[in-house]
Amino acid sequence: MGRNIRKRRSPLAVRAIAASAALAIGGGGLVWANFYASAHEKNSSTNTTKAAGAQVATITCPDVGQKLTNVPKQARGEVDGELATLDQQITAAYQRLATTRDAQTRDASFVQNSILNPLKNNRSVIIDRIKLEINRVGGKAPGWLDGLSTCTGAPADQTNAGGQNNGGAAASPSASAGAGANAGAGANAGAGAGASASASAPAGGAQAGNGGQAGNGPVAADFVDITKVQPNVARKARTQNGGSSGTFSSSCGVNANKKFNTDNVIVAPGVTNGAHHLHDYVGNQSNDAFANNDTFAAAQTSCANQGDKSSYYWPVVRIQNGTQDFDQNNDGGGKELNVGQIQQVKQAQIKFVGNAKSKVVAMPKFLRIITGDAKTTTNGLANANAHWSCTGFENKVQLTAQYPICPRGSTVVRTFAFQSCWDGVNADSANHRTHVAFADAQGNCANGFKAIPQLTMRLVYGFRAPTLTNGQIKNAYAVDGFPEQLHKPSTDHDDFINVFDDKLMNKMVTCINNGQRCK
Repeated sequence: MGRNIRKRRSPLAVRAIAASAALAIGGGGLVWANFYASAHEKNSSTNTTKAAGAQVATITCPDVGQKLTNVPKQARGEVDGELATLDQQITAAYQRLATTRDAQTRDASFVQNSILNPLKNNRSVIIDRIKLEINRVGGKAPGWLDGLSTCTGAPADQTNAGGQNNGGAAASPSASAGAGANAGAGANAGAGAGASASASAPAGGAQAGNGGQAGNGPVAADFVDITKVQPNVARKARTQNGGSSGTFSSSCGVNANKKFNTDNVIVAPGVTNGAHHLHDYVGNQSNDAFANNDTFAAAQTSCANQGDKSSYYWPVVRIQNGTQDFDQNNDGGGKELNVGQIQQVKQAQIKFVGNAKSKVVAMPKFLRIITGDAKTTTNGLANANAHWSCTGFENKVQLTAQYPICPRGSTVVRTFAFQSCWDGVNADSANHRTHVAFADAQGNCANGFKAIPQLTMRLVYGFRAPTLTNGQIKNAYAVDGFPEQLHKPSTDHDDFINVFDDKLMNKMVTCINNGQRCK
């Protein structure tokens, strides 16, 4: 893509948060840091946290990029750069929020006056730039953009995607299509049986708000014993006459090359650390912030079939056991509260499947798809497509708003079923969503969209299960994310850029439409 080659602007206030999130390890268990207490406070210790039920736990800002669905192509590179700056501003504001707890306890207006008001002013400047870029190329910037500058503070128990706070429901209409992913609402029905009573319940023995090794999640309510969750996976649609029941698998390894970065070339091309969290990559080996279509086409691939140079990438999972990994002092890593021991997958299964109602057509080369939403803590679950489960339970239970605790002999699985309807024209869209859509439960593509092979991914891990006892979580794990999103399980997401050559793409389509199993 390569539409914007400038590097991101310098942070407004991005530093020194790790020191405020000290970790205590005792008896093999994880004790959450004294995140709400300043190091200058009396009675400050790593085992004691102030009661902070009403204290602001995170910052929620309107997601300008998601709402901005109509941007002229000539302006998208510059607009994407400005949107990345908005993310950077939120990160800086959250870090200021996290390191000024002492001042907040002394001054009830501190958050509003010293954090939220300056953030609003900074966002207004960037939103004005976005409007200018759209108008400069002959577009018409929507007037409602001005209303998106204001952000609010939210207590931990009032975020939009905490396990119990949303009943655990999954709002995404993703199709299972043989991937084991649940379709529709109710993905966490019955989850409350094994979870804490609220997101503000103590986790790790001393946490009263955000929790986590770095003080911003996860919390006890983000976990549930999967054996206590009622089955919730809907039966997938039966393939009808005229449908396509075949599959095509691509074996691309498990990132043995250890290709990591915190870029996201889809949403923030040309912006270093545009994701603000670390990604695992398989397939294309040249994916970074500055890659474009020519870069992808010329790249090496980890896929066994060299005709597949597609890029498959997802945020890493970390065990919060006190360990710091290689990026503990890096942007996107420890500097932005993504901490703990990185866990690489044991299996990464990539499969493309058909459509219950119709034949599929070839995906356009360089098609970009993001599934799920990295910002559900502020956006809610409308675009969530996280599916967490355990081996042996995948056809019974899929969780969106909680992480599973797997029984002995079982391990964590993340499953993704991507959008499988395409508008027939665009390889991307302004908000990276509207050019693709999910089929309905029967397999229908709406609005004249065409069915394409549906990418499904299954990521299997091998780490030891956490334990949840009396509101304390031991061996907690969490997906990387934007720091203000509090490492909620619903923020899980996956990214794909199609770089199949024409011959292999045509083989895929033929196999799927003829009901064959190919690779």
